[in-house]
This record gives sequence, structure tokens and C-alpha cells, in this order.
Amino acid sequence: MITRQGPLEIVTRRPVGIRRRTPLLFVHGAYTAAWCWDEHFLPHFADAGYEATALSLSGHGGSPGREYLDLLSLDDYVRDVLEVMDRFDTPPVLIGHSMGGMVVQKCLETRQVPAAVLMASVPPQGLWASAVGLAMRKPDLMSELNSLLSGGSTSLEALREALFAQPVSMERLQQMALRVQPESARVIWDMTLFNLPQPSRMHRAPMLVLGAELDPIIPPSLTEMTARALGVEAEVIPGMGHGMMLEADWRSVAQRLLDWLPQVCHQANGQTQDLDLVV
Repeated sequence: MITRQGPLEIVTRRPVGIRRRTPLLFVHGAYTAAWCWDEHFLPHFADAGYEATALSLSGHGGSPGREYLDLLSLDDYVRDVLEVMDRFDTPPVLIGHSMGGMVVQKCLETRQVPAAVLMASVPPQGLWASAVGLAMRKPDLMSELNSLLSGGSTSLEALREALFAQPVSMERLQQMALRVQPESARVIWDMTLFNLPQPSRMHRAPMLVLGAELDPIIPPSLTEMTARALGVEAEVIPGMGHGMMLEADWRSVAQRLLDWLPQVCHQANGQTQDLDLVV
């Protein structure tokens, strides 16, 4: 693994007053950073009483490593998440989107967590099916993503198509285009072939597997593949694109998590009632 030079970028939103015992740790997908969670999800979950934290993986956002991004491996990203997990007094629920979902799966090979949420996650079987499907259905989008991977730019239309199924303003797309970034080619190969998760090795925890009905990158069939491999039921959110936490109707996704989290957190704490509220 690469020796990181400097601390990770970590964004935390804390509740005011009453709060829940179990914190949440959000792991972003490829080409993004902690900012994708902080736009809506972190303040929303803090308002609901959760300490909500997102990290920028090495080479992303304000974390060091951009200059050697292509040397970073999936194990480097897993190390980042485990390092942040160790800072919590209470183990956090892990919530991963896309590439972050695979990072979460790899973390579960070594750590027990109260619960895990996979949103439009790369399946344990890897990226191959996604890449082939995208190349067949949307070759222009595949080409744009490959350009971004290698350090090039991407068009606003490609950004919209990749992340959004719901209306999004041109101004917001322009702002987002300034924040998306290249991804580690090594990590893409790790997720395709060389370092796939092994479900048999994962510590089992309550798990919520969510997909997006109109996602061109991780379509519902791949969300169902993930769920089958992990022995749970998939849930597909209607009318959503890949960027579920950024869509106009992001609250419907957040609400599904807020409906699910208290029950599994109570189980993790050995409780049967809503007693995870402390001053």
C-alpha cells in the first residue's frame, strides 16, 4: 500500500441536542469526494439525530495523493475507511455509494459493523458486467468516463446522463463539473478483476442494498446481483439515477435509510425499543 502524506479530508455534521448513539460513516464513489454527501445527506442525517461523517478517500477532494492517484489500490481506500472507523467511540454504520459500496464490502472482510448500506454499489462480482453493459447501451457515455478516468474532462451532458434521471439545472451541472475528478486506474482494475470482495469472508451485519431504477452505470439487474450474493433482498428506488444522494428527490432515499436505521441500530445495541437517544 502507498504511504499517505498527510491527513484525510473528513467532513462531520453533528446533531444539536438529542442524538442517536450509533454514528454514520459515508463512503463516496469514483470521480467524487466527501462533497457529494455533504450537499444533502450529512446535514439531513444530523438533523435526524445522527453524527454523520464522510471522508474523501486518498487522492480525492482535499485528501492527499492526487499526484500519485493511479498508484492507489482498492486496499488503500479500505485502509482509509478503517482508519476513520477507528476514530469513533462507537462503531459506525457504513454507507457506500457505487465504488464506495465495494470499499464497504472489502471493509466487512475484516471488521464487524452495526449495519451497512450499499447504494448503487459495484457488485461483489466486479465491474465487468457494468462496463460491458454500458459499452453496449451507451458507448458515448463509456467513452466520456474513460476520458475522465485518464485525466481528461467530461461534457455536461455526459455528467447529467451518468448521475441524474431527474431534472437538474445547467448551473448545478457546471458547478459539479468543477468538482469531479479522475479516478485511479489501478482501483478500476481491482474492482474489475484483481481484488474482488469475498462474501464468504465478510462479517455479517444487517444490510440494505439499494439501486436506482434509471441508473445507466449500475442498473437494477446489478443491484439484484449484489443482493443475491450477500443473501438479502434488493430495493430499487423508482425514478432515480446513479447519483441517488444528489437527485432532486434525494429525500426519498434518505427517508428509506431513516426508516431502516433505528431498527438495526437497536439490534446492534441489544435493544428492542427506541432507546438509542441520549442527551
